[in-house]
Amino acid sequence: MKRNIWMLTLSIFVISMMTGCQNDVPKPETNLKLIPMVHASTYKLDSIPVLKQNSNEIPSLFVQYKAKGNKIMVECILTGISFRESDHSKEKLGKMLVWVDGKKYQEVSTAAFIIKGLAPGNHKLKLEVIDLKNQPYGLTKEFMVNIPK
Repeated sequence: MKRNIWMLTLSIFVISMMTGCQNDVPKPETNLKLIPMVHASTYKLDSIPVLKQNSNEIPSLFVQYKAKGNKIMVECILTGISFRESDHSKEKLGKMLVWVDGKKYQEVSTAAFIIKGLAPGNHKLKLEVIDLKNQPYGLTKEFMVNIPK
């Protein structure tokens, strides 16, 4: 009888230890995860439409940027114009010119990109959306950035 009580007590103790020491695994989030901008240049950037765009939509441009070292990470939200040349469902196709201190720096066809190799100091950046025949859409954003020494 004492042996049965001892085994029962030991069994309850072991079971309580096993159930009490489990890790609470959180449920996976359903939010989409974004690739950090610092790693964006290592991935092939495919355009993924965030919102369904209509060709009747008035084009608009919203720009966010962040300086990190001598790099500027730029993220654009462009509505009404597509960067995909293979997207024939939209009438308005385009690309973006990047100007640094009044000089053409590069031509991009993605909504997120990195401007590298800027010298320390203040720089005037200009983003201009143009069509595939280099005609402006009238969408530009200008801003100043400071690269620390």
